[in-house]
Amino acid sequence: MGLFERFLTVWVAGAILAGVGLGLLVPDAFEEIAAIEVAQVNLVVAVLIWLMIYPMMLKVEPDCLRDVGRRPKGLALTLTINWLVKPFTMAGLAFFFFRFVFADLVPAAEAEEYIAGMILLGVAPCTAMVFVWSQLTNGNANYTLAQVSINDLILVFAYAPIAGLLLGVTGLTVPWGTLIASVMIFVVVPLGAGLFTRSSLLRRGDPGAVENLAGRLKATSVIGLLLTVVLLFGFQAETIVDQPSRVLMIAVPLLIQSYGIFAIGYGAARAIKLPFDVAAPAAMIGTSNFFELAVAVAISLYGLGSGAALATVVGVLIEVPVMLSLVSFANRTKGWFPDQRDASELQLDAPSPATGN
Repeated sequence: MGLFERFLTVWVAGAILAGVGLGLLVPDAFEEIAAIEVAQVNLVVAVLIWLMIYPMMLKVEPDCLRDVGRRPKGLALTLTINWLVKPFTMAGLAFFFFRFVFADLVPAAEAEEYIAGMILLGVAPCTAMVFVWSQLTNGNANYTLAQVSINDLILVFAYAPIAGLLLGVTGLTVPWGTLIASVMIFVVVPLGAGLFTRSSLLRRGDPGAVENLAGRLKATSVIGLLLTVVLLFGFQAETIVDQPSRVLMIAVPLLIQSYGIFAIGYGAARAIKLPFDVAAPAAMIGTSNFFELAVAVAISLYGLGSGAALATVVGVLIEVPVMLSLVSFANRTKGWFPDQRDASELQLDAPSPATGN
């Protein structure tokens, strides 16, 4: 790792401060950027996320995707954490903190809205940013894509019933425009661009061209991450300054949830002897959240200025610092996982004469 990557946490901290400072100094500029959206998906942030995930999409091998099913343990772990564990632990933590720990500090009506917002986050596993975290841990691109795709498919059918059950709301309506737009913008478009570029490079007869391009784009990916942090914190600068105590109270159960879910997923991956390039993304997809969807549902159910909307926004704010800390931890503990990959589980990465990978 170069100097820039080694001190990424420092640069992110600087980006957070810059975002809050700029958001207070030039709020109109951030409001204009925030208004550039389709189905509540901000297009400026989308472009920056494309910069981050494009190098990983270059590594996706279409012919290998059908072989993901040969090693189902990673997928089974991801689906179990995302749909049978995470929504319910988030609900439990939200109830515990805002009905007991913080009960004397927050009016009951507001507390219920904070609980609702956290539940909406907990039921929405990540769609876009998990590609970033996978890239930073050298995760398996094919497997990460499969994990995201299957979770997106389940999300279509499971989000409303599980969220409705935990919220006690009947007839909860999923904002299909946000869901479909997010999948198209954060998965389909960058994947298509990556596959097209990969195919074009391989047709030139240079098997190392793909890896060379991905390596050259690494700095661009990190810059995209830092600019995303600036925007996210700039969008919410006034909220952070005006309601710091509420932001901190909401952040406490969200932080416990994030690190707890990662510990469960990562520990289980180690117990079942998953390879690191599958284990790290499998643990991180459950830890990270599909915040565009959660924010959209919170606004539609409770209103733009509601406590539920605030809770989903706090989820956005803590996600990048938390996930970067987990990326760092995962990279330091890579040795916990098998060095030699079992052939029956890991045929995806066998060298291919056609690609040289």
